[in-house]
Amino acid sequence: MGGGEKGLLNFHRHLSHLHHHGKKQYRDVPKGCLAIKVGQGEEQQRFIVPVIYFNHPLFMQLLKEAEEEYGFEQKGAITIPCHVEEFRYVQGMIDREHSLHHQNHHHHHHHVGSDQ
Repeated sequence: MGGGEKGLLNFHRHLSHLHHHGKKQYRDVPKGCLAIKVGQGEEQQRFIVPVIYFNHPLFMQLLKEAEEEYGFEQKGAITIPCHVEEFRYVQGMIDREHSLHHQNHHHHHHHVGSDQ
């Protein structure tokens, strides 16, 4: 416990390893995204997430849970051990936050003719 920075460094090394040594199944992943697995057993599903997720506090908490469950020695895609519904909820929150940030950042472009 308490090795947050060291753990994150190891995690980034893991990401780098995945990026450079990806198997054929990861060729469908767009640039700037990573494939992860969510859930366990029968429920497990594959998701493609933007790398910006990895800096978000909610996603970092999921990664911390994955580290506690599996360590950083996972082979292949990173597996997040939460339920798929929980991940979709977190994914929705992150996406809303990013789209709100994007709208606020460029909001002067969105007001044309909308004051009627």
